[in-house]
Amino acid sequence: MTTPSALGRPLPVPLARRPAALLAVVLAKLIARLPPRRIKALLRVLRRGARPASYEQAKSARDAVLAVSLTCRGPQGCLPRSLAATVLCRFGGTWPTWCAGVRVKPPFGAHAWIEAEDRLVDEGAPSGYFGRLLAVGPPE
Repeated sequence: MTTPSALGRPLPVPLARRPAALLAVVLAKLIARLPPRRIKALLRVLRRGARPASYEQAKSARDAVLAVSLTCRGPQGCLPRSLAATVLCRFGGTWPTWCAGVRVKPPFGAHAWIEAEDRLVDEGAPSGYFGRLLAVGPPE
């Protein structure tokens, strides 16, 4: 099985949205350095007052993050990519479900992603392909 070394070329981001996307990437890189339990605790605080993100809102945030960051497009970029997309959604007052887990079938592989409307957001994998170990959804 071959794995692409980077995600495809992203669509351009409107100039007005670029600063927010860049800030979200910087914050995500800082958050990604934390241990998993601290990431989960921090995300639970950040999600307060947000409404659930639609699939389109979450995909738009993910696309914006991919457009401004080579790190997030790289083979090891799933954690900063998912965190940055989540933070960018939060800037707009919404919250997707942030998830971290593993592939259900071999070979083993850890992964982080976002979901909205109970669907993986642009991951190119069917539902159930990843098993969740951590998840922080919208506030209830």
